Amino acid sequence: MSSPPLLVLLLPRPLPHFILRDQAADLLRSPGAVAVEPGRIPYGVLGRLPGPAARVVARAWVRRLALPGSARAITVFHPFQLPLAEALLEQHPGAELWYSRWDRYELAYDAGPRTRRRLQRLHERAATRSALTFTVSGALAELEREAGRTARAIGQAADSFPAPDPEATVVAVSLGHLGRRNDWALLRAVAEGMPELVLLMVGAWHDDECGEDPDYAWCRRAANLVWLGRRSDEEAARLILCADVGIVGFQTGAFNDAGLPNRILKYARLGRMTIAPDLAGTRTWSRAVVTARDAGEWISALRGFAGARSRPDADLRAWALEQTAARVNAPLAERMRALGIATAQGQEA
Repeated sequence: MSSPPLLVLLLPRPLPHFILRDQAADLLRSPGAVAVEPGRIPYGVLGRLPGPAARVVARAWVRRLALPGSARAITVFHPFQLPLAEALLEQHPGAELWYSRWDRYELAYDAGPRTRRRLQRLHERAATRSALTFTVSGALAELEREAGRTARAIGQAADSFPAPDPEATVVAVSLGHLGRRNDWALLRAVAEGMPELVLLMVGAWHDDECGEDPDYAWCRRAANLVWLGRRSDEEAARLILCADVGIVGFQTGAFNDAGLPNRILKYARLGRMTIAPDLAGTRTWSRAVVTARDAGEWISALRGFAGARSRPDADLRAWALEQTAARVNAPLAERMRALGIATAQGQEA
């Protein structure tokens, strides 16, 4: 019984880390396609070896391969793979070489002059021998035609890259401490019940405070909670501008109830409302806050702000910009003057 004909893909990296993984994975759905993963010797080492040494190493590599059939086409994705491909072609003399051109490898930024010359020679050898050269762009195909060779531009795919519906997406932002004050069970329930949510987590997270909490652990892994760490105020302001609404994801309880989270004012300065639990302290700034009692109310409130990032609340922003330190300190300045203490200009009552 004859061996089945095969398309052999010499992957330059393990499939999950290969930039053309979606196209490779699609080809590998074919019963006649197989992948050869990178070996113990990196292709960068193989390709830099002198010709005779590269052939010896490549032939030994091929002898260890156990293909489930006879190669009819062997695909390389980088010139440094050519020694292995040529060794396979020796073993399968009826096979043809395919060459994927997805970059100008011979002009790589990290390659010195000697390596560039080596890459150029290998590229020309691969392109000349190739029965099918396919490129990601028309410009790369045109370069091959200018060199007197044929090439076909086929483009690229990104099938595995997530594509949430941009029309439905709600972007929220949480600014500040991400530790025990937060209601991680609530945030988990909201994220699970609202897959269209993107929650930007801006602030230092504290595994030391919440590492044993399974809801916190879930939130750390969730794809729609994007943990950005501590950012400068300038960076944080720009991130808030990316959001539809700000949140205060605090637990309800005596410690949190009477305080007034400063982040509410920061969101408002950028024309963003805040969603928060019904905490007594937040009523001080009721102009800027929508309260929600449970996950269902949170989800409804969040969905109500969908698209608000493109229409910031100008009145809210104007109100927030009026909440200056001088205005807040006016009662203190008044008392200072009553005590005969000099105050700064602008600290009038």
